Amino acid sequence: MAVTTSGVEVPVGSRTLRDTVELLSSMRFSISLLSIICIASVIGTVVKQNEPAINYVNQFGPFWADVFSAMRLHTVYSAPWFLLILAFLVLSTSLCIARNLPKIIADWTQYKEDIREKSLVAFAHKGQAAVAEAPADALARVSGLLVAQGWHAKVQTRDSGVMIAARKGRPNKIGYLAAHSAIVLVCIGGLLDGDLMVRAQMAIFGKSVFAGGGLIPDVPEQHRLAATNPTFRGNLFVPEGLKASTAVLTMPGGVVLQDLPFDVELKRFIVEYYPTGMPRLFASEIVVHDHESGHKIEHRVEVNKPAYHRGVAIYQSSFDDGGSSVTLRALPLGPGQGFDVQGQIGGSTQLVSTGPKGEEKSTLEFATLRVINVENMSGPAGGADSAGADVRSVDLVHSLDQRLGAGDKTVTKRDLTNIGPSITYRIRDAAGQAREFQNFMSPVMLEGAAVFLFGMRESPQDEFRYLRVPADEQGQIDGWMRLRQALDDPAQRDRAARRYVALAAPADRPEVAEQLLGTTRRVLGLFAGTEPGKLPGTQGAKVNGLQALADFLEATVPEADRMRVSEVMLRILNGSLFELVNLTREQAGLAALKPSPEAERFMTLAVTSLADSYFYPAPMIFQLKDFKQVQASVFQVARAPGQTLVYLGCALLILGVFMMLYVRDRRLWVWLQPETPDAAPDTARTRITTALSSTRRTLDGDREFERLKKALLKESAA
Repeated sequence: MAVTTSGVEVPVGSRTLRDTVELLSSMRFSISLLSIICIASVIGTVVKQNEPAINYVNQFGPFWADVFSAMRLHTVYSAPWFLLILAFLVLSTSLCIARNLPKIIADWTQYKEDIREKSLVAFAHKGQAAVAEAPADALARVSGLLVAQGWHAKVQTRDSGVMIAARKGRPNKIGYLAAHSAIVLVCIGGLLDGDLMVRAQMAIFGKSVFAGGGLIPDVPEQHRLAATNPTFRGNLFVPEGLKASTAVLTMPGGVVLQDLPFDVELKRFIVEYYPTGMPRLFASEIVVHDHESGHKIEHRVEVNKPAYHRGVAIYQSSFDDGGSSVTLRALPLGPGQGFDVQGQIGGSTQLVSTGPKGEEKSTLEFATLRVINVENMSGPAGGADSAGADVRSVDLVHSLDQRLGAGDKTVTKRDLTNIGPSITYRIRDAAGQAREFQNFMSPVMLEGAAVFLFGMRESPQDEFRYLRVPADEQGQIDGWMRLRQALDDPAQRDRAARRYVALAAPADRPEVAEQLLGTTRRVLGLFAGTEPGKLPGTQGAKVNGLQALADFLEATVPEADRMRVSEVMLRILNGSLFELVNLTREQAGLAALKPSPEAERFMTLAVTSLADSYFYPAPMIFQLKDFKQVQASVFQVARAPGQTLVYLGCALLILGVFMMLYVRDRRLWVWLQPETPDAAPDTARTRITTALSSTRRTLDGDREFERLKKALLKESAA
């Protein structure tokens, strides 16, 4: 024997089962599950999903990063607890449908014509009147009126009269079933297309997550899923001119490889940009090579315009570097000759340099190549407040933050300019510590002057800070590099000092010339870091640039005289460096610089950049000399059997909500009773009593009943 729990039959003796079914199929349980899913979705929107673990540590701290990892908040939509909630929602909604489906089916065919005529006066919508019609005529008129207005009616003849039970808006109940079925379909589709099925496949066939590195063909078979896998979603990386047939599925703790039943060959990658530098269009022209038939099928894949083959959708996800070849020019910040280094983006090469501790080995890692960089270059266009500023206004203590800072400053006015290609690389020391560098290939017009930008940062979380090196009249860095190397050469500094003294000292006063020569040598030596100029307490730390001059003044000159002496020292520094520039130009076979605004601007930037270069955390600069770009497309490939269920669920949800909100289930009863049973046909009258019941009481419903009542009770309407 069994009893029913609101439509669901369960054994009589199982009270716990009945209570469980009652709970699971209740509305409060479903609403609770939906609330939890909404909260989880908010978390999944606020917390970036599938980011590297270090990103969560940097953003939220180690404690909360561990909490997020334990609760899988960084992969909410594939977390076991989230999938379990979806499964319970499917079960709850299915039980709710099972509970109410028998009622809906039974109610669909019922007109409730057995209602007692005396009950009609208890309804909110009711009316009663006697009409000058015989009962048969009144029945025919009322029946025709109801049919004309779309009512479905059933007539019951009784001893004392006739009861007409009519109904309108029955599809309202279908809306209830459609909306609840939509929730079930969407959840089942989500479960099918999530990684739950992938995990099941891995468990059935003994597959495991791969946490190592290396080339895709070298990954063992136990980390690969078969091409017949019914559901998956992964990324496929394809460089131009090459083919790929293995997608990467990201899983907690590593990846799983998904073999495809075809190869994807990237013939050409197309990218177009907005003036802001953001991609306007990126598309891929591909050829699909089918493994089974050997057919070659061409497709063009764009964002939101995927290609399909053998049930697998190929979406354009993003683009990347496909292994561009680059040539870097190594420019030593000190003695030594420059040399070229060739490499490939994503690769690395070994470097050997001589440092304070002898021979030092490091690794040069080629990170990224960008051929377009759109920046906001608005700002002052030259003048005394920009590139031509007096070097005395530069505070060397903060110079690394000022010039090794942002390449441009955002102001109200925007001037978006493509400043050309750039290379990002890392130099990793023997201990594994790495600094990241970003250098631009061409000079940039910044504050009215052409400068090369050489950026660096200690970690990926930091912003790049830039060393600004002025370009010479040929638009090259050669002039500044010659000056930088000559500054480290004592013989060159001495020759420049003598040339400066020959021009600045009176010819008839040799004692002044000798004194000025000593001062000039001291100033150049301090600036180059070869003269003692350290403050007490620095424990012998080497000081260069303008900071060395500032330390020397503070240690040796009374405070009252420092301003005057600093002006003299800076005039000597600028003049002697100008002679050093011309000395290097003569040695290179170039004409000497003549005093001019352009030469003054170059010298001002050269002095500040020379001072800053001593803070550059590498013994050499790698300038992008040449490159051959190779683009690559990143496709998202997916076999999603649940997609059809989700689309069907969405359609049912729209239909169901529309029918529940805009289709009202209404019932109408009309009771026809002879007023005088024995009256002659020409004098017979019929008493009509009518009432209406509706799922929702609305103003439209009130007006509808009033119109219907006047039509039914025509005599009273008069």
